[in-house]
Amino acid sequence: MRVFSIPILPAMLIWLVVPNVWAAKPGGAPTATPVVAAEARVQPLSERVEALGTLQANESVAITSKVTETISVVHFDDNQRVRAGDPLVEMTSAEEHALLEEASVRAREAERQYNRVRSLVAQRSASESLLDERKRDLDTARALLTAIESRVADRFLKAPFDGVLGLRNVSQGALVEPGDLITTLDDDRLMKLDFSVPSVHLASLQPGLGIEATSSAFGARVFKGVVRGVDSRVDPVTRSVRVRAILPNPDFTLKPGLLMRVVLMLDPREALTVPEAAILHRGQEHFVLRLSEGEAGITAERTRIRIGTRIPGWVEVRDGLAPGERVVTEGQEKVRPGQPLRLIPSPGSDPDASAKSQSQNPTDTTAGRMP
Repeated sequence: MRVFSIPILPAMLIWLVVPNVWAAKPGGAPTATPVVAAEARVQPLSERVEALGTLQANESVAITSKVTETISVVHFDDNQRVRAGDPLVEMTSAEEHALLEEASVRAREAERQYNRVRSLVAQRSASESLLDERKRDLDTARALLTAIESRVADRFLKAPFDGVLGLRNVSQGALVEPGDLITTLDDDRLMKLDFSVPSVHLASLQPGLGIEATSSAFGARVFKGVVRGVDSRVDPVTRSVRVRAILPNPDFTLKPGLLMRVVLMLDPREALTVPEAAILHRGQEHFVLRLSEGEAGITAERTRIRIGTRIPGWVEVRDGLAPGERVVTEGQEKVRPGQPLRLIPSPGSDPDASAKSQSQNPTDTTAGRMP
């Protein structure tokens, strides 16, 4: 063991001295350590809550028959777009039209009798009781006429609002009964998207929040909308609340029943952010190396910060930094307190932009000193 102890001691001394020699220039000034830096900047930010939802048409109805009757005319075809009031189906109604004509005649006659008696009462040639009888007959005739008109209307189906029809389920001559589905009608200019959100976000939910929705049926296409309303009850089993958003559908791409992946934007705000690579961690604490300029040139100071929301590549800083301050994003492991630094462009950045930045902040790139 004594044979090897003599050469080990000089070797250790050389190892301790050599780094200091490498770290110094011939003039004795320390060499600036190259680092990459970025500015803390303010940008739009929000909490992103993901969910699954199902699309519904803004207005939707199943067109069914109210009576048992035979279809005489079909006025539509599959997937036809219609406007409110357009005729859809006519059913056999010859008997009802005959009754309607009879009721109209009775109503007109009752009205003539009532007007004649009223003029006689004005001349004191008829009693008030006779006028009351004629008024009763007139009201009865009018009520009967209204009832017959309703029966005729039940045999003539119209579109209740603008929209697109579904598949036609009946043919001319078919017998339909109450409840039989003839077709569907959807107002798909706007689409309702219902989804569930954990109740822990209840305080932040309000109409007007933005959402982004995607579906595997349309690849990477993103559909944007806003929250219209929040349910008045929380599900006691899932502890979630139902939220309804509205998506514009000008090209009628979206269809009712489609499954959508939803990203809800909670608490939208302008927030201070730094690149994710700038964050240093120690237990539950977070730090950045904040740059400053002085007589020694550009140096870095370890600064404790409080972080918030994370987005791809960026982290929100809620406390500890100010907009415009620069932080080290690459080369942190080489930085020591008070050590002069030299800024270099990050991989993939524009060298001309980096040169311009250096010209705006003239420093000695070899020693890190102000000229």
